Amino acid sequence: MQKYLMVILITAAAIFGIVAMIAQTPKSNEELAKEQKNQLRISATNFQFDKPEYHVKQGSKLTVVLVNKEGIHGLGIPDLNVNLQGDKLQQEVTFDKPGTFDMHCIVMCGAGHANMKSKLVVDPS
Repeated sequence: MQKYLMVILITAAAIFGIVAMIAQTPKSNEELAKEQKNQLRISATNFQFDKPEYHVKQGSKLTVVLVNKEGIHGLGIPDLNVNLQGDKLQQEVTFDKPGTFDMHCIVMCGAGHANMKSKLVVDPS
């Protein structure tokens, strides 16, 4: 009796898993492009961000996303109250004041941590 119960439970779990995989529809290219258009993506590798300077337009509302491509890093932009680290690697920000803002890694990531800096320029509209 227990054998049959186990077989039924395993079969039901397998069917449930297959149905769950099929039910997930992948995002279209349009959806992905729209999502990325509303993002400021910043990639981090060991001891550097992918650009020395990032530009956004004043008044824009974007999701700042940190992508750790190598190592574990965080992103701080103190003057804009951006703090990305741990399991929070994205934050919605409205860039309402123009200027140049310092960005730096906020997770101790190794020997080059102190030099892991960049700039964010909010261009007047």
